[in-house]
Amino acid sequence: MDQVHLMSVFVAVGEEEGFAAAARRLDLSPAAVTRAIAALEEKLGVKLLLRTTRNVRLTEAGRRYLDDSRNILSSIAEANEAAAGVNSAPKGNLSVTAPVLFGKTFVMPGIVRYLKAYPEVEVSALFLDRVVNLVEEGIDVAVRIGHLPDSSLKAVRVGQVRRVLCASPEYLARHGVPRHPDELLRHTIVAASGVTPRVEWKFGADDDPTMVRLRPRLTVTSNDAAIAAAVMGLGICRLLSYQIADELAAGRLKIVLADHEEAPWPVHLVHRESKFGSSKVRNFIDLLAGELKAHPHLD
Repeated sequence: MDQVHLMSVFVAVGEEEGFAAAARRLDLSPAAVTRAIAALEEKLGVKLLLRTTRNVRLTEAGRRYLDDSRNILSSIAEANEAAAGVNSAPKGNLSVTAPVLFGKTFVMPGIVRYLKAYPEVEVSALFLDRVVNLVEEGIDVAVRIGHLPDSSLKAVRVGQVRRVLCASPEYLARHGVPRHPDELLRHTIVAASGVTPRVEWKFGADDDPTMVRLRPRLTVTSNDAAIAAAVMGLGICRLLSYQIADELAAGRLKIVLADHEEAPWPVHLVHRESKFGSSKVRNFIDLLAGELKAHPHLD
């Protein structure tokens, strides 16, 4: 059997975690999928899948081969697209990830305009407040907020955001406006982070930071919930500037301790290193980067 076909079947089985689901995805019979996997394992001389009556699991060799197969199939698709012409219309599935509020506020409008401009493209948007591994989860483009570690990913800087402290005018009128980070110890703190009994907030320059360890009255894992609590006057919370732009404009929240903020955090669009330029990725990045660079909340 053709090697590319065998890889495509294996990737479908590995991602769907089942032969029947892979068969439906590829519009093949379950028997054809079974034969393809058997032929691939015989060709490689290694077990890629562990099959039981209930599920299908990847072996260690299977996990490595799944990542390699994804990359190879992606490169083949991009090479075919490049050979067909760099000016050909984008088509196929584009996967994008971003933090939840950033995705809703900034990325979704760009996705909608992109889909209207290119009717042969489908977009899968994964908005999560965690760092998504582009290779392991098959993502084409991601928004990264913060300094990037060294990696094989390509990056386009599109702006920056501040990490700010904020509270409602009502709260500040009742409890006073803090003038120094140490004064936060006397205030009610709302933390948008993992649920831990204490948080540590950093202020000032990286080479001479001030660290303040606090015990929040309320700790939530959702930025939306932290914003709502602050707007209702519970206390002071720390968020990224774009997350509270609407509340600041409407006067529902005010920034405090602006003189003690850390340096702004860069915002990048990142995508996987590729020998060939995919028009669907290239066109999306061009569209979204242009919009983000011009947005006042990312200046």
